[in-house]
Amino acid sequence: MNEDIANLIASDLLDINAVTLRTNPPFTWASGIKSPIYTDNRLTIAYPRLREQIAAGLSQLIAKHYPDATVIGGVATAGIPHATLVAANLNLPLIYVRSKPKDHGQGKQTEGKLVATDKVVLIDDLISTGGSVLNAAKAVQAEGATVLGICGIFSYQLPDAVRNFKAAELNLDTLTDYDHLIDAAVAHGHLPVEELASVKKWRQDPWQWQGTK
Repeated sequence: MNEDIANLIASDLLDINAVTLRTNPPFTWASGIKSPIYTDNRLTIAYPRLREQIAAGLSQLIAKHYPDATVIGGVATAGIPHATLVAANLNLPLIYVRSKPKDHGQGKQTEGKLVATDKVVLIDDLISTGGSVLNAAKAVQAEGATVLGICGIFSYQLPDAVRNFKAAELNLDTLTDYDHLIDAAVAHGHLPVEELASVKKWRQDPWQWQGTK
């Protein structure tokens, strides 16, 4: 991870209010996890400078770690706009992967041209447990193509994600992560210092944190 980019993107996500921090009351995710953070990276596409910054960062990651990539894949829906820009930057074909197969036509889950010899890098905006992007990876693999790795804007760095990516034997690279974001939040006044210990503790065991300070 490039430290300069990680700090810059973390600060920008806070500045555009893509990230909200709150310990009392905490947020409740669909999974049931109580969390001091809510992230909506879909907001990034409304800001041209940040949007291009993200695309440039992801393009650099892929060029460095996955130079053999032949296709860029966007994970529906939030990963698609970023994957589109990255594919253009790298002059590579683009596909996108639905959350589930279509219930009509050929029942496809991947859209665009994909062949068994392709080497794909998938892009998502946000990684929590990794479930959605790893399901997308399975859909690509089911068509015979190779998934080289996953790239994203931001990762919560949750233990569940570490286990899930290890089990899937896939690498994850993101532009920034929870640790960098929390440091930026304190530095820029988005998080009171007295809440820092609780917010850092959440990432270690989010299922047991329960929003306590």
